[in-house]
Amino acid sequence: MQPQLKQLGLTQLEQALPQLFETARQEQWTYEQFLKQAIAAEIEGRDRRAAERRLSAAHLPVVKTLEAFDFSFQPGLCERLLWELADLSFVQSATNVIFWGPPGTGKTRSTDYPH
Repeated sequence: MQPQLKQLGLTQLEQALPQLFETARQEQWTYEQFLKQAIAAEIEGRDRRAAERRLSAAHLPVVKTLEAFDFSFQPGLCERLLWELADLSFVQSATNVIFWGPPGTGKTRSTDYPH
């Protein structure tokens, strides 16, 4: 089956199939459920790889995540509010968000990037 998947360009599905087969057996999926999950695995894998390629092409000096943010760096920052902003619901409601403050207070965290 792997040569056919490779020929069709379904490389992400090829990697996901062993786990999908096992889960389908254990949970007694219908053919429709299995096909849905197989297609979802291919799409998710492609999206993940595309994001990795874009991130690599951007040549960012350091990968930063909110999970790794040191909230003790700026004790005046409301962590709960930052997590709420991270869900991007302000985009859906068309609400403006502005970060302001004096230099060196961590608005961009650019001081952590190597020069």
